Amino acid sequence: MGGCFSKPKPVELKIEVVLPEKERSKEELSASGKGSPRAYQGNGTARHFHTEERLPAPHPYPGPQDCVEAAVCHVKDLENGQMREVELGWGKVLLVKDNGEFHALGHKCPHYGAPLVKGVLSRGRVRCPWHGACFNISTGDLEDFPGLDSLHKFQVKIEKEKVYVRASKQALQLQRRTKVMAKCISPSAGHSGSTNVLIVGAGAAGLVCAETLRQEGFSDRIVLCTLDRHLPYDRPKLSKSLDAQPEQLALRPKEFFRAYGIEVLTEAQVVTVDVRNKKVVFKDGFKLEYSKLLLAPGSSPKTLSCKGKEVENVFTIRTPEDANRVVRLARGRNAIVVGAGFLGMEVAAYLTEKAHSVSVVELEETPFRRFLGERVGRALMKMFENNGVKFYMQTEVLELRAQEGKLKEVVLKSSKVIRADVCVVGIGAVPATGFLRQSGIGLDSRGFIPVNKMMQTNVPGVFAAGDAVTFPLVWRNNRKVNIPHWQMAHAQGRVAAQNMLAQEAEISTVPYLWTAMFGKSLRYTGYGEGFDDVIIQGDLEELKFVAFYTKGDEVIAVASMNYDPIVSKVAEVLGSGRAIRKREVETGDMSWLTGKGS
Repeated sequence: MGGCFSKPKPVELKIEVVLPEKERSKEELSASGKGSPRAYQGNGTARHFHTEERLPAPHPYPGPQDCVEAAVCHVKDLENGQMREVELGWGKVLLVKDNGEFHALGHKCPHYGAPLVKGVLSRGRVRCPWHGACFNISTGDLEDFPGLDSLHKFQVKIEKEKVYVRASKQALQLQRRTKVMAKCISPSAGHSGSTNVLIVGAGAAGLVCAETLRQEGFSDRIVLCTLDRHLPYDRPKLSKSLDAQPEQLALRPKEFFRAYGIEVLTEAQVVTVDVRNKKVVFKDGFKLEYSKLLLAPGSSPKTLSCKGKEVENVFTIRTPEDANRVVRLARGRNAIVVGAGFLGMEVAAYLTEKAHSVSVVELEETPFRRFLGERVGRALMKMFENNGVKFYMQTEVLELRAQEGKLKEVVLKSSKVIRADVCVVGIGAVPATGFLRQSGIGLDSRGFIPVNKMMQTNVPGVFAAGDAVTFPLVWRNNRKVNIPHWQMAHAQGRVAAQNMLAQEAEISTVPYLWTAMFGKSLRYTGYGEGFDDVIIQGDLEELKFVAFYTKGDEVIAVASMNYDPIVSKVAEVLGSGRAIRKREVETGDMSWLTGKGS
């Protein structure tokens, strides 16, 4: 792997914007955007860290000849609180009028390219209509996740009642801006096995932590270690696009890690954390010291425990290699998915055009039942059935039968026998925290790492983030929760980094997640566990609806399909600290959605 540090092998009111199919299809695409390794001896084991020359980041404004300027509208063309896409010759710009001032920004969300003009303007920022990322309209900076990059901010001037925008041609074409980051100036890795910040886990939480440290001026060593063989990648996309290759999924190119001195150690399994001596030990005996530690190990998928569980062609989806093999084996054959949660249903949807048959086995009565409720679950199930997926509900796998060692049949507890050449198991996950059991770092009864609002564990200098933590959810009265969402991992990684630098930041983001199946996207915000009622507006049959999940008198979560940007608007309302009452959505009166910043 040229860019990573390979571990040597052991010797709405009617807020209703329907996206054009052309734009909607982009949503399912990836969000991505050579020196000699220097080996050193640490505890008798050679390790390889790349310490190449740093690559300078391209400057977005090379010179006057690169700039374009034009009058884009009259000052009275926009009311306060309005946004408009304007053409600047070399590309489009998002023009915003807020509190009498005009701002010009990049017009596409850098995460997946959503048109921000269809998003939500509130509290001095614009929120993406697809996945909820937020950008400051005064600076273009990313303020809430998902995604890694910010927007370009362009110059605006008013002359003779006309609004002029001046922008770099290069910036107009790039549509994304990486924040200025510090470079690593600490001594070379060749001299010792110590480090300043060690990050265990290279998912969204780990990567955002590393980037935030550099953005905040931290110039000492950062080492990111991962069980994976790849640089950080977009793992949630694996189940939505099983054909995707590692380079298509990469969150940052290898040059990025070189440029900013973020050392990545791949195929590296931590087996012990010694908090007294501030040291971690890897499986092969290699040791690394740290001054600050982030634990972001993620989770491990649950596997089947039935008879025949050892047969070939039964997979959990954890890596690009897993996903790619499933597609190859399923092509023109019989595929079965065990589990009708997000991962299982995304895999089933993707395989319908590849496999001869797709079957789903689930213990519940309907898919997504605990998360989305019976009615929404049934509507989505019907969409799958209309696309040829066969469901076997309220049952589970009794036995996997093989022919010549490879899967041939799946026997259910209902006595049904299903032909199957490949099986994907999506029955949940457990926190990958076994290596911490003797460390003194607190774990709860389920193996999660409890943290406070600053993402601190019970051990000073040790932080945790991502799927393996429980944390206080501010707008649910600081209830301790585990939310294994991609967006939440980003936010927690940043808060951990800020507190490593003693900035006293607290986690306050509102959970936001999404899924895409058969070209249709479901958005969800809030925390709906324990909901006791679901109020549906719109048409479930047409898959054009918004579902309000309530507990007592309060709306605690909202899901929608074909009702953008209502979920982003609700996320803004909840984020502002404003409670949404059940009676407000029961009556159909959506005036609470129209308030400034709500």
